[in-house]
Amino acid sequence: MNHLQDTLSQYWLTIQSNLFPWLIEELGPLTEKQQQFVMVLEMVRLEEHIPSTRGYPGRPKKDRVSIARAFVAKMVYNLPTTRSLIDRLESDKSLRRLCGWEKKVEVPHESAFSRSFQEFAESELPTRVHKALIEETHKDRLVGHVSRDSTKIDAREKPGFKTQDAPVQRKRGRPKKGEERPAKEPTRLEKQASMSLDEMIEDLPKACNVGTKQNSKGKKESWTGYKLHIDAADGSIPISCILTSASLHDSQAAIPLAAMTSKRATNLYDLMDAAYDAPQIHDYSKSLGHVPIIDRNPRRDKALKEELESEGKRQAFFRMKMPEKVRYNERSTVERVNGRLKDEFGGRMLRVRGHAKVMCHLMFGILALTVDQLMRFVE
Repeated sequence: MNHLQDTLSQYWLTIQSNLFPWLIEELGPLTEKQQQFVMVLEMVRLEEHIPSTRGYPGRPKKDRVSIARAFVAKMVYNLPTTRSLIDRLESDKSLRRLCGWEKKVEVPHESAFSRSFQEFAESELPTRVHKALIEETHKDRLVGHVSRDSTKIDAREKPGFKTQDAPVQRKRGRPKKGEERPAKEPTRLEKQASMSLDEMIEDLPKACNVGTKQNSKGKKESWTGYKLHIDAADGSIPISCILTSASLHDSQAAIPLAAMTSKRATNLYDLMDAAYDAPQIHDYSKSLGHVPIIDRNPRRDKALKEELESEGKRQAFFRMKMPEKVRYNERSTVERVNGRLKDEFGGRMLRVRGHAKVMCHLMFGILALTVDQLMRFVE
């Protein structure tokens, strides 16, 4: 924690004592949003992750760094469309200059923004920048709790069909003497134990489809789109994110998320709700040296289910010991990340289609949110 606070304090002092006075002299007084935008740009350093296009033959590309900064501004200002972003850039001189354009006529056409966004999605630019930011700020930090959960992402595209492998036909009854029956196909959770992180992520379905889940009132609700799985550290800091099809069960992304997070940060406890109550997830968490605190799923325990029903309760959270209850309550950090992403950083403003572009859009928002949460350690 001390290393993180020291690092962030250095950023804060440098920006407050050097950068802000210079910008105010050049641009005039900065609004709160403009200061937040500058803070994000200084922390993430987009220019270090975008290759230079100079030296290539043909017509030069528009400045990709300025366009990438503009997409970050879109999330900070929670703007709904690229058109509204361009309108804001043309009318807000200070914001335009912060992105890198001096004159209104220098702001690219909407088609240039679209082509650039396609490049950012294919190269996974915001995902790479976020990974570098977390590795830099958490390399010497010991995280107490990592909270794991998913949130629905509504999309404006036609859902595909949920693909399933044809079940292996088995004969009924006992096998004949000497007859060998085909082995039962292992589940995804069972296969993940022997897979690499890249193989696990590749194996997850990513196409847009229809998802269904229970809301806080116990009623089922459906949506068309995707599901964003997030690991959040203490302080509501997103550590890892995976985007999958909406129909994927939360438990299927738990082990890939844990593997991804373990490469970026060191934590002690893994906090998950009853959807993640599976022996493979418990075992994998322990193999990483973590303590899993997972709400028990009554569907796995008939006696527990009957006991809860007799008491009019749906969750086994109340059966935890007091120290586990206190730590389990920390799981609200990831729920706050979900809420802020949607309400303040573009999570509800999805206008693009396809897994790569949707992930790119969301990760630009995650970038801005992460810096905003990190800087609260300085306050």
